Amino acid sequence: MSAENNRDRDPRSGGRSSEGKRQGNRGAQPPRSKGPQSNRPSRGNGPASAPAIDSARLAARDVLRAVRERDAYANLVLPGLLRERKLDTRDAALATELAYGTCRARGLLDAVIESGSGREVADIDGGLLDILRLGAYQLLRTRVAPHAAVATAVDLTRSEFGSGKAGFVNAVLRRVSEKTAEQWVDELAPTAEQDPVGRLAFEYAHPRWIAQAFADALGADAGELAAVLEADDSRPAVHLVARPGEISAEELAVITGGEEGLYSPYAVYLDGGDPGKLEAVRDGLAGVQDEGSQLVARALTLAPLDGEDHGRWLDLCAGPGGKAALLGAIAEIDGAHLDAVEPTPHRAELVRKTTGALPVSVHVVDGREPGLEGGYDRVLVDAPCTGLGALRRRPEARWRRSPKDVAGLVTLQKELLASALTLVRPGGVVVYSTCSPHLAETTGVVADAVRRYGVEQLDTRALLPWVPQLGDGTSVQLWPHRHGTDAMFMAALRRPL
Repeated sequence: MSAENNRDRDPRSGGRSSEGKRQGNRGAQPPRSKGPQSNRPSRGNGPASAPAIDSARLAARDVLRAVRERDAYANLVLPGLLRERKLDTRDAALATELAYGTCRARGLLDAVIESGSGREVADIDGGLLDILRLGAYQLLRTRVAPHAAVATAVDLTRSEFGSGKAGFVNAVLRRVSEKTAEQWVDELAPTAEQDPVGRLAFEYAHPRWIAQAFADALGADAGELAAVLEADDSRPAVHLVARPGEISAEELAVITGGEEGLYSPYAVYLDGGDPGKLEAVRDGLAGVQDEGSQLVARALTLAPLDGEDHGRWLDLCAGPGGKAALLGAIAEIDGAHLDAVEPTPHRAELVRKTTGALPVSVHVVDGREPGLEGGYDRVLVDAPCTGLGALRRRPEARWRRSPKDVAGLVTLQKELLASALTLVRPGGVVVYSTCSPHLAETTGVVADAVRRYGVEQLDTRALLPWVPQLGDGTSVQLWPHRHGTDAMFMAALRRPL
């Protein structure tokens, strides 16, 4: 399906969402909340009462607190919190914008807060820091009126910490509001001449090492780094997968009001909302899955074998089950059977629930030594990785990862790929994939396997001939600014006869 047919937008454009796009001195307009009922304590005949706290900002603050205190994931905490507090559509949209946007922009916000307060953020009480980040995000990356951003932050502070701390928050945010986001970047970021990667990393709120990893993966196309970071700094569309044999993408688009995907025959795009409330998702006709992940699963089923496909397929890293469910649905149509490996019991249970009555057997074992009988025709190794390709869907993840994480993951990835190559039959195919473009996790792992085991590296791009700009060489690298997907990598390896 071409990008020009029946499409009003191009997902390769990498345009900024309402969290990231800057218009004039402020970012794009977030949904308006009802706002606080009062910015000051009431003055009736009795003692002053506490100010009414804005429910959307309170929810966003509580998400930030959970992320900071419990290492929680914002995208797991927020939906339940919104349901529990029964926020209306407008307040829920604002809470989502503020919580996710603040998590994404944390590095930039912290630098500005340090400058505005004259303190290291490590020296600021965590509860106050959550509120300062929330207020600074509104001032620098939304069109919320400055007085509203400051006043609601002061109210949040006063309600919990008292007037003294509220004065500190008020003073810091007023200093933050004295400059636009662009002016703060000019003041605090390295210049483009000094450090072009560092400059872009600061502007688009990424750790520098991640921006450098993206630039390295782009190679000759490193001039696209700003577009990658901009797309990565935006809220993505929701991608649904239509279960083959249950519903078509066309039918799913009609009943959900979405658009059919550009590249996966199973994909549907939604502008937003809670996909868990969709009847098709509740009934198991569809699931939530990035289109890039759908393409990985489809590539495994399309890869050419030497000899007949006997229908023995394996997903060596199956949890939490998205790709296993898609492969299982295709296997049911093709008369195949999928073995799915997941070492963690609770994730294995998720795979069982996701695959349901499909021809899928779940094995709670370590993929490096699964104890399974070899001879598989097709094996997927969707290896654990840094997840740098899905940062837009996990707003706090970029600040949790470290360059030190890479080496241990690469060792694991190599061990899993080696296991897969012993389990696949001669003439069978292994598809290795990661949700990361980091070269050490992608082409480095594949090159090591080719050198060690003498496997044939297929032209993976030929498995996705309708998808443009897949990168150089024989592997595939998807990008959010080009394809509207997560930055998925995949390479197909065939074991020689």
